[in-house]
Amino acid sequence: MQLRFGIRTKLLLSILAILFVSYSTLLYSSMKTLNASLQTELDRNLATNLKYARSQYLDQAEIAKFAMMQSVVSQTVQQRLRERDSAWFSTRIKRWHDVLPFVDLVVVVDPQEKVLATLQGHEKDGPMELPAMVKQALASKRAILSTELLSGEFMCRAGVPGYCERPGSEALVATVAVPVIGTDGSVLGCVVTGDILNHHPNLPGKLQEVTGNNVEVTLTQRGLRVASSLPARVRESYILSPKVLDVLERGEVYRGRTDMGAKSYETIIDPLLNSRGEFVGSLSVAISTETVTNSRRENLQYILASAFLGIICSFAMAYFASRHLTGPLRQLAVSARRIEEGDLDQRVVGHQRDEVGMLASSFNNMAESLKERDGIINKKTGDLQELNEQLEKMVEQRTSALSMEMGRLEAVLTSLAEGVVVTDRDNLVVLFNPAAQQLFELVPHRVIGQSVERLCEMTGFCNVLEQISEKAQREPRGGKKEVTVKGKRLHVNTATLQDEAGEFAGMVMSLRDVTKEEQVDRMKTEFISTVSHELKTPLTSIKGSLQLLLTRSKWLTDTERQLLTVCFRNTQRLIRLISEILDISGIESGGMIFNFRPLCIGELAVYAVEEIKSLAMGREITIVNTVGEHLPMVFGDSDRLIQVMTNLLSNAVKFSPEGKVVMVTAEQEGNYVVVSVADRGRVIQWSDRDKLFKKFQQIESTERNKIGGTGLGLAICKEIVERHHGRIFYTAAKEYGNTFSFTVPIIGETDAKG
Repeated sequence: MQLRFGIRTKLLLSILAILFVSYSTLLYSSMKTLNASLQTELDRNLATNLKYARSQYLDQAEIAKFAMMQSVVSQTVQQRLRERDSAWFSTRIKRWHDVLPFVDLVVVVDPQEKVLATLQGHEKDGPMELPAMVKQALASKRAILSTELLSGEFMCRAGVPGYCERPGSEALVATVAVPVIGTDGSVLGCVVTGDILNHHPNLPGKLQEVTGNNVEVTLTQRGLRVASSLPARVRESYILSPKVLDVLERGEVYRGRTDMGAKSYETIIDPLLNSRGEFVGSLSVAISTETVTNSRRENLQYILASAFLGIICSFAMAYFASRHLTGPLRQLAVSARRIEEGDLDQRVVGHQRDEVGMLASSFNNMAESLKERDGIINKKTGDLQELNEQLEKMVEQRTSALSMEMGRLEAVLTSLAEGVVVTDRDNLVVLFNPAAQQLFELVPHRVIGQSVERLCEMTGFCNVLEQISEKAQREPRGGKKEVTVKGKRLHVNTATLQDEAGEFAGMVMSLRDVTKEEQVDRMKTEFISTVSHELKTPLTSIKGSLQLLLTRSKWLTDTERQLLTVCFRNTQRLIRLISEILDISGIESGGMIFNFRPLCIGELAVYAVEEIKSLAMGREITIVNTVGEHLPMVFGDSDRLIQVMTNLLSNAVKFSPEGKVVMVTAEQEGNYVVVSVADRGRVIQWSDRDKLFKKFQQIESTERNKIGGTGLGLAICKEIVERHHGRIFYTAAKEYGNTFSFTVPIIGETDAKG
């Protein structure tokens, strides 16, 4: 049994389906936006708290560093250090400790790293094993602040109470080593201070006030907690897992979610490294996710409640709207059925002043006409009845065909993305499709039937409408025009309509909004140029700094030198990429300047081969240059032509098998010199040759993907050669090998066609 739905049911179901899709989309997007916003806020809080925690836990060590740097420049201190006056320094250390009571240890050593005095007095039991940072401070002649793991034996001999009973223990110490430099630049000794972080299980009170109870800042020694910002009543045992330690020991920051007691925390852990880059501990910030979870739950409840109420209200409104709209139609349907049954006295009562009222009036007129026609028809003879039936059948067929054609035309015009405006022979608007409505922000009933002068007042479209009113009847072919209306850039195509006699019958205008296309194109060009210029300067500084470190830093380890080499190589690659982007952007915008002058193509080939020789030697490829001095002088820019030849040679060397030969040749053809670079690589497939000279296009193959690139080299070459009034092209060998060639005009033929 096939279900049959009335128009009211169909309208109601359609409205409900639209509401369901709308609310589902709105609910999904709201939840996605909410989750993303909460996660972003959580990430921002973690980063801010970690930055503040790092500044706080070394705050006292920074104070000690600057205090010692002020003291060691004293002439008295330097003189006593030259005299190795241990007794004087024992007294001096106590005065320093009075000024810096938070310092747990103070040690004074001479240039030979022999201890002269400690916080508890002079060292008498032989040499003391000092931290490695002391040697670094003496060697570099600068103060060093570092977090160090100091042995219990060192702490005991430095006079720190409680460590002599535990010689095998370790302590996490914020250590400062300040070298004493004489007026002549010689190293006189070093002062070492330390703030033992294990003695401060409570991190600074200011940190606790800022972070609150929902944020825990933890300081660990290796993997064991030694200090925290939370009160002791809410702390629990805390040991980092081997997985986290493995990440921190590699010097990387760990990010993840952990459970502490009954709460879940989002945690970020920053490794602490000593002066030699070794992992000694960590500083972590953990933020409770309870607030985020509660906020997400409350917002979800509000959203669901709002959606439920909205759906209920929308359902009620849809029900009453469908009932109100379909009521008169149902009455018309009943009346039409009765007329069909033969009741020609049937009439419809319609009080609406809309389309339904007009339909009711037309229905009544139709019923009246039918009644009159029925009386006339009944008086006719049988022949006239038959003829009338035939005529009605023909009219019905023609009407159906015309309605179908009109429906098709209306559907096409309605679905067009371009605006369409049609006028008649009196320059009155007869068609104004939805796309034109959106362009001019007008509704059809304000435009249809209006004159072009009135349309000009409403839209500001006068310069095109003048063409309709003044030139349309004289120029039946129409034309194209670009105008700006209400801040929109429009492309307008006009065409005239003619009647059967060839007379002017109206005008058709097609409108396309190209504002966004022009804005996107301009923004793309400005963005690429600006970003490339902004990136090139810092990358050049980075390259110089890395090169200086690689050439002058003898203290680098093999691993550090290897990492710096990788950074230097990738920096060079980024600079080349940016230079290519700047070149193509400059060529497209007309900003690249060409210095044309007479040139010898043989000299340019020699320079290009010299630039690429090191790359070829690295791949054991031989470059054979057969460009002779007998060729005529060409007219061009030497730097740009060398850039073209260097790029072609670089591609030939990269994509040729090792041990092969790359040929560079040149010959005169008419008014041009043709320069060719041939390699012995795999022939480029037909399907890929259209991509060769296009921007950001790369050929997909196993060998070429290993080498990589930007896809701009050949595009830049094409633009440079065309600016020289030449052309660049590709030729494939029968089996193996590719040849790229370009032409340059000789002297006196700069205006020739390439």
